[in-house]
Amino acid sequence: MTRKLCVFAAVAVGLVAVATANRALAQKQGGILKSYSIDSPASMSIHEEVTIYAVRPAMGVFNNLVMYDQHVKQNSMQSIVPDLAIGWTWDEDGKQLTFKLHEGVKWHDGKPFTASDVKCTWGARRARRFGSTRARLGIATSMRSPPTAITR
Repeated sequence: MTRKLCVFAAVAVGLVAVATANRALAQKQGGILKSYSIDSPASMSIHEEVTIYAVRPAMGVFNNLVMYDQHVKQNSMQSIVPDLAIGWTWDEDGKQLTFKLHEGVKWHDGKPFTASDVKCTWGARRARRFGSTRARLGIATSMRSPPTAITR
């Protein structure tokens, strides 16, 4: 009698597991992801904010030229992979960095992502660090195919 009861319990647990798994498999793509935080970010500018409360919500909104490979445990120079860039090269002196950009990337308003956008972002970052006059120096763009952003 106890053996039959154990078999019945095992079958019941198996059926419950199968029934529950189907719900997880039936999830639909799209929708709204809600993420709660104990604080409100001052802005959505990931270049101006430094706390995790500002950076975490923005991570799903913005892309980077490059990023660390998420499958590598330890971040290093060798684990940097392209994101909006398809690749990059250094000149012989190691002073000029050239990014080749993905083509066909669009902003939220449908306008194309260009090397000029990279120049604007790098200029804003450099302006915060060096002041506006020096920030304009050393960033060039090219409309070659693929578009290219160059920094010195």
